[in-house]
Amino acid sequence: MLMGLPGAGKGTQAEKIVDQYNIPHISTGDIFRAAMKNNTPMGLEAKSYINKGELVPDEVTNGIVKERLAKDDVDNGYMLDGFPRNMAQAEALDQFGAELGKPLNCVINIHVDPESLMERLTGRYICRNCGATYHKIFNPTKVEGTCDRCGQHEFYQREDDKPETVKNRLEVNIKMNTPLLDFYKKQGILHEVDGNQDIDKVFADIKAVLDQIN
Repeated sequence: MLMGLPGAGKGTQAEKIVDQYNIPHISTGDIFRAAMKNNTPMGLEAKSYINKGELVPDEVTNGIVKERLAKDDVDNGYMLDGFPRNMAQAEALDQFGAELGKPLNCVINIHVDPESLMERLTGRYICRNCGATYHKIFNPTKVEGTCDRCGQHEFYQREDDKPETVKNRLEVNIKMNTPLLDFYKKQGILHEVDGNQDIDKVFADIKAVLDQIN
């Protein structure tokens, strides 16, 4: 299972893990869509909540993940992303993972301190005239305050990138992740990887953990 706060680089590393180890990337969003499209019993149940604009209850989410883990293509391993999100889901995963003979044996948390994440996530700004995207640290304009592409001087930030929105998003995620990290630490399967490094170095550290387990 891959964990990390927004902006920690989880998406990039997930792709690298899947390519390297040739295992299915099980993301809850994807399996929800597939279960609903294929009209599986759990998919239909999830659809009934989503259509009403309600949150899908844990037991339905658990059922959809269990349905996915029961398939043959995960016999040699899998990577979970976005599940479990809370303790009820983590306990259910322990139970049905053992039942299916496919228990979770490794949790990798890509750790980046919240201050650095604030810098990463609030640095993006967009030219109001042509839509060119920049980042204060990683991709600034060549001339300060002037768009490289169209030469205009007016920029804006998307709501999602504004400091107060980002701060709130990080706080919500920290609150949600902390009990899970403690739970997996007690089980002895949590591995912390420093996400404040070059992308390839982060992956090398992840690979070292996974090669040890396999």
